[in-house]
Amino acid sequence: MTPGLEVAVVLIIFLGLLAVGMSIPFAIGVPAIVYLLLHGGVPALRGIGLMSWGSMNSFALTAIPLFILMAEIMQHSGLSFRIYRGLSKLVCIVPGGLLQTNIAGCALFAAISGSSVATAAAIGSVALPQLIQRGYHRPLAAGSLAAGGTLGILIPPSIAMIVYGTFTETSVSKLFMAGIVPGLLLTAMFMFYVLVHSLLRPEIAPREKGPQNLGEFLTALSDLVPFTIVIGGTMGSLYFGWVTPTEAAAVGCFAAFVVSAIWGNLGWKEMRAALVAAVMTSGNILLIVYTAFVFSYAISVAGVGEDLTTWMVGLQLSRLEFFFALFVLYTLLGCLVESLGMIVITVPLLYPVLLKYGIDPVWFGIILVLFIELGQISPPIGINLFVIQSIWDGKLSDIVVGTIPFHLIMFVLLVMLVFWPEIALWLPHHMAAAPP
Repeated sequence: MTPGLEVAVVLIIFLGLLAVGMSIPFAIGVPAIVYLLLHGGVPALRGIGLMSWGSMNSFALTAIPLFILMAEIMQHSGLSFRIYRGLSKLVCIVPGGLLQTNIAGCALFAAISGSSVATAAAIGSVALPQLIQRGYHRPLAAGSLAAGGTLGILIPPSIAMIVYGTFTETSVSKLFMAGIVPGLLLTAMFMFYVLVHSLLRPEIAPREKGPQNLGEFLTALSDLVPFTIVIGGTMGSLYFGWVTPTEAAAVGCFAAFVVSAIWGNLGWKEMRAALVAAVMTSGNILLIVYTAFVFSYAISVAGVGEDLTTWMVGLQLSRLEFFFALFVLYTLLGCLVESLGMIVITVPLLYPVLLKYGIDPVWFGIILVLFIELGQISPPIGINLFVIQSIWDGKLSDIVVGTIPFHLIMFVLLVMLVFWPEIALWLPHHMAAAPP
């Protein structure tokens, strides 16, 4: 059986298990165990124990539960409402009104959440009732929230980047810095589209009033102070090389606790709820990561990585043709597989090939995250579509229609990154030296 066929069989088993309702960790783990048994029999399973300790005993992975806890503390303390309230006064004067606030709010909340689902749920639950009440265009309102939520994994901190960095031994600090400029650029492109659309069709978004006096302006600014402190403490310490990503996550948790106690409604009840939610989410994510390491171990035992690299290099594809092949692969996977599943099932296979083509792993990490973003708003399993669907009374088809323009904008950014990699790489190249 050729390496390409073996990989295809494994992917078919994986997708088949997902189709019958098996959860992501087991859908990854079962093909891995079967693969080990086929290639090495029962003796091949003996290395799993040592592999388990070596792979999961990772300082970088500790950042995942810490960043999740940071976001949960701020969400349970009610500060997600304050960010939207503050931005609704400052941003809504731009044509597009609260649609602009949706995207700006998602971008700002993304800088503390690390998760697109948390971003879409937090901002969507606050924004949708107001948007519907004020008569905004329903598909565009829902689409802006679903697409804006995807910024949660592009603007750091990003759980997807931590997982990718762990698998490829790429500096998580550099990945975080590489996501900032593309994330801000994508936010600006989203907002520019809403602005132009609103000018061409004024009926989609009623004009909103901004701050009426200095007092309202200062009140709106004060609503953004807690987030500025948390974001500045977390990302600033990373940029200047003072801390590792895990230490930055600890700084962020402490800052989130302080600002939530001062500006939010953080009590023992809210803190307990935040801890429980963080443990459940972290357990789910880290179980996916663990089974992915088992899968990576299985393909290394079988020698698939080396064979696949030889096979793909033998095709003599140019870098542009190789990228187009990846584009097709991830576009299809994005419609069928959840975000972390896309990373853990493909990166162990593709990473050796990337090195053969001389592709910068930091740059590719941002490309991969953009593909994942596309997948999260692509039917039939785009998770952000269902998050927004769960908190409003409209049709899923309206949300899908509303996201189509944002799909196209993401494709434009992908093309820009292919031809101008410095969009992502400039900031990592100028950051102070920091531990990975």
